[in-house]
Amino acid sequence: MTISRTRDRARTSVDGIRFAFGTLTVLPVRVSRWDRGAARAGMLWAPLAGLVVGLAAAAAGGLLLLLGAGPALAAVASVAVPAVLTRGLHLDGLADTADGLGSGKPAEDALRIMKQSDIGPFGVIALLLVLLAQVAAVYELYAGQGWAYGMVGAAVTGTVARLALTLASRTAVPAARPEGLGAVVAGTVPARAAVAVALLVLMAAAGVGGALGGPDGALRHLVAAALALVAAEWLLRRCVRRFGGVTGDVFGAMEETTATAALVVLTFGPFR
Repeated sequence: MTISRTRDRARTSVDGIRFAFGTLTVLPVRVSRWDRGAARAGMLWAPLAGLVVGLAAAAAGGLLLLLGAGPALAAVASVAVPAVLTRGLHLDGLADTADGLGSGKPAEDALRIMKQSDIGPFGVIALLLVLLAQVAAVYELYAGQGWAYGMVGAAVTGTVARLALTLASRTAVPAARPEGLGAVVAGTVPARAAVAVALLVLMAAAGVGGALGGPDGALRHLVAAALALVAAEWLLRRCVRRFGGVTGDVFGAMEETTATAALVVLTFGPFR
């Protein structure tokens, strides 16, 4: 019985990893299960997918710096890689969510606006400001604090941004539609499991920051991650009130919001 249970848990973990990478990245990973059990495991493993994307972003920026490019180009590369590895889906979700929130229409009409293929003025403004903020923040890390801070910042923010999706999938959060990614993952993650994953990621962020910059580095990365998650939670509650729940677009908007907030806070002065 114990062996069988262990095998089932291992199989569920593998299915969850496949789900996380198959839905949150464009890496060639086949999603073998598309049910709520796999979704629950997938959202618990979401930060791992974010770490891989973040490491790729860090590698792109670091490589350009190694080849002699300036911090501006390195920053653009570090911001572009996550967009490429997600096929721009999170940025598209950000734009659609901004259009839905900015429309001022009832929930049903706002959700219909979000499903349309075109991007409205609110979406364009959101995309422009978020991308500018991300590039500017990564540039400040590379130019003002050094290549190591920029690379670590890219990796940490990629991980924390997907952690926001884990927290948004907790059982208290409903889906806004009966179909789509939001309906599959909404309410699947037990609150205790979400908190446990969050604490693990926050401790890891503080540990990496501490190894890089001592106590100030640890505090800087911990505060950046925590405040970014606060921003994501604010957006989540706003969307739940406005749309009646979450959608795949809301998840994308939360990911981009979390990443942007974390990068911006990392550029702030010493926290001592």
